[in-house]
Amino acid sequence: MNSGVRRDDSWLSLIGFTTAGCWTPGASPRVSRRAGSGRCPLLLALALALWPLALSGAGTNQTMNYTSEEISAIKGLLRGTPLVDGHNDLAWQYRKVNYDLGKIDFSRDTSQGDPRLITDIPRLRAGGMGAQFWAVYVPPQPGGPVAVEEMLAQIDFLHRLVAAYPGDLALALSAADIERIHGGGKIACLLGLEGGHCLNNSLATLRMAWQLGARYLTLTHVKNTDWADAAGDTARHHGLTAFGEEVIRELNRLGMLVDLSHVSDDVMRQALRVSRAPVIFSHSSARALCDHPRNVPDDILKLVPGNRGMVMVCFLPGYLNNPNAAHFNAATKERERLAHQYPDHP
Repeated sequence: MNSGVRRDDSWLSLIGFTTAGCWTPGASPRVSRRAGSGRCPLLLALALALWPLALSGAGTNQTMNYTSEEISAIKGLLRGTPLVDGHNDLAWQYRKVNYDLGKIDFSRDTSQGDPRLITDIPRLRAGGMGAQFWAVYVPPQPGGPVAVEEMLAQIDFLHRLVAAYPGDLALALSAADIERIHGGGKIACLLGLEGGHCLNNSLATLRMAWQLGARYLTLTHVKNTDWADAAGDTARHHGLTAFGEEVIRELNRLGMLVDLSHVSDDVMRQALRVSRAPVIFSHSSARALCDHPRNVPDDILKLVPGNRGMVMVCFLPGYLNNPNAAHFNAATKERERLAHQYPDHP
């Protein structure tokens, strides 16, 4: 089987443009396009759009005031260049209502509904979202065929969600799709598989997920898979197994992004060595600022530019600074204690 990077799909390039440097489709991932050319303004749009949020919402009470001219400039950039969000767990929330689209009106404010959601079309519009990766997440346990079935149920739901709101959402399968959909005034919708356990150790399942629209794979979630170690779990493989490396090569061949959020440091380093295409961290932050195993240490951050990859910052407070992380970890341990003490009362 061909182990090279797929050359006939410019899909990987768009996300790469949100990093410091641009990757030219069809060229080596280490060959950069001249700064300021092509679609590189996406970096600027992303930085300007997220900078106010980072300053005002990163665990502080600080708010920023911007002039109408500055706000107009940011909105102009977002109209011309799509802002891409790398991870949204909406599908898991809809699971609580058995993926019934009739139970939640996604075209209205969902913040006061049951369940209360943090996402809806009005807020995506207000935030200037150009493209959204919807996470396809299933619990690591029990795994096996059950995980594959749950994955397919979420992929089915996300296809139905997009079809239900054709005036606002459209499925994107490539970088060109994102630009076309954004140019038409809609939000491009992409699928990302969160956790390699959903493959049940099958490259055939990976290939079929690609055919159904999945465009990245987070190699693990919070538990190790049979071929890769997860951040926070006890090391089992000390990185990737031989099959884990084969997964990376198959992702490259398909043109599907390797996502290194949730994986151990050893997996991060090994995947960066093995991958011939840019990798992403779809929702990770900097460990030097917040000492959480989910975050990326400085030595690995320094390796990312050489791969032309990117780290998409996670704005959950528990990953942004140490006081919030301590509170988050204490709450997690208490939930685990209660679950163990009262197994019949989730």
